[in-house]
Amino acid sequence: MANARSKIFAASASAGLSKRPLAVLVALTLAGGSSAFAAEQTLVVDASAAAPQESAWGPAATIAAKHSATGTKTDTPIEKNPQSVSVVTRQEMDIHQPTSVKEALGYTPGVTVSTRGASNTYDAVKIRGFGSVNQNNYLDGLKLQGDFYNEVLIDPYMLERVELLRGPTSVLYGKSSPGGIITMTSKRPTTEPLREVQFKMGTDNLWQTGFDFSNALDDAGVYAWRLTGVARSNDNQQERAKEKRYAIAPSFTWRPDDKTNLTLLANLQDSPETGYYGWLPKEGTVEPLPNGSRLPVSFNEGARNNTYSLSHKLVGYSFEHGFNDTFTVRQNLRYVEAKTSQKSIYGYGISADNPYILNRSTVVDNEKLHNFAVDTQLESQFATAAVTHTLLTGIDFQQMRNDINALFGTGTPLDLRNPDYSDYAFGAATPYQQNKQKQTGLYVQDQAEWNRFVLTAGGRYDWLKQSTRAYQAGTYTERSDSQFTGRVGLNYLFDNGITPYVSYSESFEPNSGADAAGHTFKPSKGRQYEAGVKYVPKDQPIVLTAAIYQLTKTNNLMSDPANPYSSIQGGEIRSRGVELEAKAALTANINMTASYSYTDAEYTKDTTMKGNTPEQVPKHMASLWGDYTFNEGPLSGLTLGTGGRLIGSSYGDPANSFKVGSAAVVDAVVKYDLGRFGMYGSSLALNVNNLLDREYVASCFQTYGCFWGAERQVVATATFRF
Repeated sequence: MANARSKIFAASASAGLSKRPLAVLVALTLAGGSSAFAAEQTLVVDASAAAPQESAWGPAATIAAKHSATGTKTDTPIEKNPQSVSVVTRQEMDIHQPTSVKEALGYTPGVTVSTRGASNTYDAVKIRGFGSVNQNNYLDGLKLQGDFYNEVLIDPYMLERVELLRGPTSVLYGKSSPGGIITMTSKRPTTEPLREVQFKMGTDNLWQTGFDFSNALDDAGVYAWRLTGVARSNDNQQERAKEKRYAIAPSFTWRPDDKTNLTLLANLQDSPETGYYGWLPKEGTVEPLPNGSRLPVSFNEGARNNTYSLSHKLVGYSFEHGFNDTFTVRQNLRYVEAKTSQKSIYGYGISADNPYILNRSTVVDNEKLHNFAVDTQLESQFATAAVTHTLLTGIDFQQMRNDINALFGTGTPLDLRNPDYSDYAFGAATPYQQNKQKQTGLYVQDQAEWNRFVLTAGGRYDWLKQSTRAYQAGTYTERSDSQFTGRVGLNYLFDNGITPYVSYSESFEPNSGADAAGHTFKPSKGRQYEAGVKYVPKDQPIVLTAAIYQLTKTNNLMSDPANPYSSIQGGEIRSRGVELEAKAALTANINMTASYSYTDAEYTKDTTMKGNTPEQVPKHMASLWGDYTFNEGPLSGLTLGTGGRLIGSSYGDPANSFKVGSAAVVDAVVKYDLGRFGMYGSSLALNVNNLLDREYVASCFQTYGCFWGAERQVVATATFRF
């Protein structure tokens, strides 16, 4: 019996759609998740029917999404975006089954996801060679503002898509890292019934269950709801470290007509145990100890009573109303309460007196963060002579306060030959610091199209205020800044789907603290020149992109020669590189992704590190993945997939005193669609990450801060739709 996928392709061919694989695959995807296939029936395809329009905020038909709003805040075809953007669709996440957002980006160019090795405590990454003090992540158009140790993590099961925009983005989002941003789109209510239950089990004592239910409340689809949840418990590869997570995301949509949409969104997550988050020295990881041995990948230098927890509550809405064919207003709003708590003793480098003694430091930390954000936009579509315009004007505001109780100290050293993991007597945290930030931004952007040209030009003006009250030092610092940022890009669209483009973009990023004289630091600035070409054929589910860029961050902090414990401004980091990416549903059977990144980063101005390469930035990264689904014959419903990720060598500290070697990791999946047994949309899968169980150091940020990569993980997933 042929499965639903092969039936659609067969019916499409007979209807004269064999040259329209995109329309076929759109129909395939919609059919695969619909309860309309609960029983055998004949599918009739209307050759005259146009393929449903993909939404930048909704599901994509294949792994090759063709629309994105990340780079423009409007629903824009990827080929019309003048910067590099990658989209990881729900379908791609279902194949790889990532346990974190950064893992979902593992096959994406330009991003280093291994900055903390196997740890998933935070979604910390580096993009085009640049990181951020806090995560640079956005959910449903609004920044997930973090501070100190307090960050918001979203479970990938709750998401419809994850996107990576590379390069400066302040023209639309305000303060941000020059390397780029990660954006996420929540799953939203559907008007078709959706009933899914998922179970997982795997190595490291993994047990997980999830559910995803959605439906309309009335026949007209005016009211719809969705409820998604997940619970997970597993051991880490490090001894005595565990992860636990409980999350639920209810949402409700009111759509009185085709021009009005109000979606209420909430996400509540509790991670009472976030797993291992320690630091290992380069001795015993990158380099052997004096006796020639290395620390095992399961090594945990912490005490038995180390604890680390994160939790958050997100509540908000997304609203859109089209007044007519010209004007559309949108507003995204969210309130966040986030908490973190930890008691940790962790490694802080090998003792100068004994090469087997690991010095350790301690932290006791309790934080509570409140954040409010709102973004209001007016989109205007009109024409002036032969030029059509999509004009976006907007104002956004965000305000954050984080109250921190903390205690930092020096812990008892650990003998690596005979480690003692006894409980540690942690002290009590006391009021330590209060951090506040407030940002208001006005922005305008015009996407002007004439003939085959698309000119994207925008500007933004921000007012930023930040303050820090240090209770123990008895000090209070406050700084107000205003900043203009801009972007301009030009695309040329050929009929065959090839689109060359050039762009210039800017960003700014606040710096905390002050110099030795007490002067607060100005924001750092980012400037990027990018040129590339995109191939996005209209009638095929293929997205190919290539880009070259030069990105410079100025006003970087650097060591003060006159005060070794202070910083001064004036540093500069330059990153230039090449990025290639391919995503394609080549046939009804074959999916493929490929990527390559070349990143040449350098401290071009610095008092101590001029000419050095920033740490944790591999010069070369690459990935390749392919999967094949049998749609006919005795193996119908079976999917086999495999791929690999190459992480090039990188420097392990800013001084470039040592290097972390390169590593290649192989992944694989075996998946079986249960549709041939009448269980349409249900499947069984076995994912194996690091198939060959390669032991490797993923990265180091200092001589005392190195991280083992993830060992082999085997996960079985059973997904049932009914």
